[in-house]
Amino acid sequence: MRTYAIGDIHGHLDQLRRVHDWIMHDQATHGPAPIVHIGDLVDRGPDCRGVVEYLRAGIAAGQDWIVLKGNHDRMFTGYLGDIAYHDPRLRADLSYLHPRIGGGETLASYGVKNAADRPLAPVHAEAVAAVPANHRAFLESLPTSHQRGEVIFAHAGIRPGVALADQTEDDLVWIRHEFLDDTRDHGALIVHGHTAIDTPTHYGNRLNIDSSAAYGGPLSAVVIEGRTVHLLTATGRVALHQAD
Repeated sequence: MRTYAIGDIHGHLDQLRRVHDWIMHDQATHGPAPIVHIGDLVDRGPDCRGVVEYLRAGIAAGQDWIVLKGNHDRMFTGYLGDIAYHDPRLRADLSYLHPRIGGGETLASYGVKNAADRPLAPVHAEAVAAVPANHRAFLESLPTSHQRGEVIFAHAGIRPGVALADQTEDDLVWIRHEFLDDTRDHGALIVHGHTAIDTPTHYGNRLNIDSSAAYGGPLSAVVIEGRTVHLLTATGRVALHQAD
């Protein structure tokens, strides 16, 4: 059972189109299969609006794409719904428009400029008016996990020892060390992003595909068959072996 997966996008539409081209080239040889996008469509990058529209329109047109909710996607819609919103898993000293989060870049892509440098109320009002209703509905409706065969996809990972049906959204979009530091087999290969690293890495029980597009790194795409993983490149597949 073959599935393609793409890491954290963070507003990089040009890179997203590029890795989709690599997937299409691979599918020309191996046949069609679903593409799972691991979440974090928005924040920090230059064309968050373009990413949301590209994925929304593609799914509406019938593309076999799954898009999962990341913590940044949740923070964006939470902010739009309530000027005072603070994600329960976000540090108390940070806010959606803090430069470390990157919400200002998302709003700029919708035409709301210099959001972090202006009074909160008018910025929020402009944002609510600028973001199309179908973008908000799309982001709010994103699932938090997807299972296909012996692979589970979730933006941040899972809470070890908890059945997929009992996982909380907070964990699926935010969890870190309780999941990252657990070396047990989870009964399925867990494919995730959320924690930025230099290159996709296969740890045996999990596969991290967030290759730091948010911080100037590349956006990565992989193809998974069982628990066998290949990284896709401009010249084809590269086997991704389990790290020592």
